[in-house]
Amino acid sequence: MRYTILISVLNEQGNILPLLEELQAVAPYPGDYEVLFVDDGSTDGTPAELQQAKAKYPFVRVLRHGQRAGKSRAIRSGCHAAKTDWIMMVDGDMQNDPRDIAPMLAAVERDPEVKVVCGIRRRRDDTLAKKITSRLGNGIRRSLLRDGCPDTGCGFKLVHRAAMLELPQFDAIHRFIPTVATYSGWKMANVPINDRKRHAGRSKYTNIGRAFVGFFDLLGMLWMLRRNTMPGTVREV
Repeated sequence: MRYTILISVLNEQGNILPLLEELQAVAPYPGDYEVLFVDDGSTDGTPAELQQAKAKYPFVRVLRHGQRAGKSRAIRSGCHAAKTDWIMMVDGDMQNDPRDIAPMLAAVERDPEVKVVCGIRRRRDDTLAKKITSRLGNGIRRSLLRDGCPDTGCGFKLVHRAAMLELPQFDAIHRFIPTVATYSGWKMANVPINDRKRHAGRSKYTNIGRAFVGFFDLLGMLWMLRRNTMPGTVREV
């Protein structure tokens, strides 16, 4: 297998099977990938849908947290369990378009030194309030972190598994993958992708709540960068 499609989910009933159907329509399973769901303690019908998915699709695996631990921890659990060197992170709400996986993979094929490929949403299919808060947050992060990624909040990313496992662990670290990549000396690429409306369920964050939490996460990342000297690339000479 070339890559693992890692999907962390929390109460995504109604999205699991449609997402897999769409995925298989654009990437018929040739043994090229596995799909690894990490259920972060869902309390709706998501666990039942995941079992249906396992029974229907031979390439589906499912991990389940005993209690809710957050998206970053779910991604880390998935990275530890993945059987491939490349992790394709896809959101479980169907806002990411599976057709964009191919250009993400192509970015690595063009340049084998790339370790992180970030999806950049061309057109946000969100409410005006969410667009404004997202652009404001991305602008503040860019000015302070200078990580070369205009859309750090996009969850659609292709990352080398070894690089993912080097990330420091704290809640919301998944939003700072481009920052760690830049300061660690990993080569990064940005690829334009589509953004769509949520298929079912609802967002886990309010605009105010997202901004409030994001502000303190940003302070935490700035603190870490100031106290952690990154070596850049490390190679034997």
